[in-house]
Amino acid sequence: MGIADIRAKLMLVLLCCIWGVTWPLMKIALVEIPPFSMRASTAALAALTLFVVCLVKRRSFRIRTTKAWAHVVIAALLNIVGFSLFTAFAQLATATSRVAILAYTMPIWSVMLAWPFLGERPTGIQAVALGLCGAGLAILIYPLTAMGIPLGILLAIASGASWAAGTVYLKWAHIDADPMGVASWQITIGFVVLAACLIIFEGRLDLGAAHADALFAVAFVGVAGGGIAYGLWFEIVRRLPAVTASLGVLSVPVIGVTASVVILGEVPSAADIVGFALIFAASACVLLARHAPSLPSPACGGGKGGGATP
Repeated sequence: MGIADIRAKLMLVLLCCIWGVTWPLMKIALVEIPPFSMRASTAALAALTLFVVCLVKRRSFRIRTTKAWAHVVIAALLNIVGFSLFTAFAQLATATSRVAILAYTMPIWSVMLAWPFLGERPTGIQAVALGLCGAGLAILIYPLTAMGIPLGILLAIASGASWAAGTVYLKWAHIDADPMGVASWQITIGFVVLAACLIIFEGRLDLGAAHADALFAVAFVGVAGGGIAYGLWFEIVRRLPAVTASLGVLSVPVIGVTASVVILGEVPSAADIVGFALIFAASACVLLARHAPSLPSPACGGGKGGGATP
């Protein structure tokens, strides 16, 4: 049992590194690949990879009722499509480090949405977390508001809110199916929607101008940040307590910011660092609180990370 526990924690470290590195790699891909082409490509790779992972691990794909299918589709629109598009367009408009941190305001929005929709009233520590998050957002946003709140900031916050809405919705829906199978269907549905958006807004898949580094970034985000990371996540959740797994995943935005500095050369300002610290502390408070909503697998990406990385 001791060896199994160590292996699970090493898997958690590997997962966080994968999801953290996907943030700057997505930025590299977006420099040469339009956002819908990038996200449709990563979603396709993630769906195929997770499908293979499910087959190898003999997980069930069965969704029993039409109502359950409707729940899976709605969750896919929130967890995969919304998160994927908001993060992609946010990274085109603002620093990747800011997007990585603001996406992880998800636990805060989960608390706020769980109150009216699940009847879960915020605890004292969760109220403190809401205050910390508000202060962190104010410190991050205020220096940038000379011409109004930047669109990239709003899109990054929307990505965390979309991820949270999908999480709360899944908890409310109580889908009676294998979680890994449900995740596989969500990513597949997300790919179909993103592919439709690609045809409508970009006409065709546009990878012609992409160099090797951008294509590698797409492959890594899709295969590793999507399919492999989800396989790791569900194995980790099976082996470790949910709170341990969720708190461990909070290192993803820290790795994402660090990787953005190393790979992209982004240097956070003093205000950014203070804001990041407050938001990180707020998310940690939410996850440490009793009955706190646990972090889901950031769909197809990151994670988040990746598809939709958290």
